[in-house]
Amino acid sequence: MATTNPLQFIQQVRAEVSKVVWPTRREVMLTTVMVFILAALTAVFFALVDILIRWGLQSVLTMFG
Repeated sequence: MATTNPLQFIQQVRAEVSKVVWPTRREVMLTTVMVFILAALTAVFFALVDILIRWGLQSVLTMFG
């Protein structure tokens, strides 16, 4: 493995960072809102599943208990 001196390393890092395509402010806002919406929908889904399972278990337990 070849060793790179710190100056070369910094130059290489700058060259790689300059190749990065940064998202626009609008893209960041849009994806952030989408993440929050999907997280809320997922929370509602799992809450409903939890309620359904709880209701089913209570029904079974009262039937045999």
